[in-house]
Amino acid sequence: MRQRRIKNIDEKLAKCGDIIVEGPKAAKGLWQKKFGNQNPVYLELGCGKGRFITALAALHPECSYIGCEGHLSVIYRAVSKAREAELSNVRFIAEYINDMDAYFAPGELSGVYLNFSDPWPKERHAKRRLTYFERLKAYGRAVRPGGFIQFKTDNDDLFDFTLEQIELAGFVPAEVTRDLHGSEYMAQNVMTEYEEKFSSAGKNINYVRINL
Repeated sequence: MRQRRIKNIDEKLAKCGDIIVEGPKAAKGLWQKKFGNQNPVYLELGCGKGRFITALAALHPECSYIGCEGHLSVIYRAVSKAREAELSNVRFIAEYINDMDAYFAPGELSGVYLNFSDPWPKERHAKRRLTYFERLKAYGRAVRPGGFIQFKTDNDDLFDFTLEQIELAGFVPAEVTRDLHGSEYMAQNVMTEYEEKFSSAGKNINYVRINL
């Protein structure tokens, strides 16, 4: 869905330096320092308007969360949610991440969330999908042993592709279902905006988790 651009978005984002990390590549290896504590750090790639990441942060004040979103008008809405909820354990990266190794040191994260990622349906765009096997391996480098990579999508073709890519990356799913909302994993689930929309319309939600 096309997002309406917010007027004077650059000026508004410039006033959010307390919560949007400027020059995020320079924070590589220093993310806990950005939060001022030693709490585990989790990343959501493609955080959208922030419902998921802010809900997690509110539920788990003992953890730190980074939301990444390259669409500026969208991430401003996520930032606004975090501020309204007075969350001190959320930071944002206002750009797309295509090279995880440039932003995060090995084992620096405790988990990566991928929620309703762009399916890039054309075959020639397969490498752009966030669950392409080389990307999965990069997430694995950034996540410490004992951490995880978690993926949810309404797109059945993308889910089939993802399961193939997980195998190519050398990982084994610890949890997997094609009906998250009817599964045993629903008790631990936090919904996104898209998830609520699709599930309300009767669409199944696919889910897989890799434990590292």
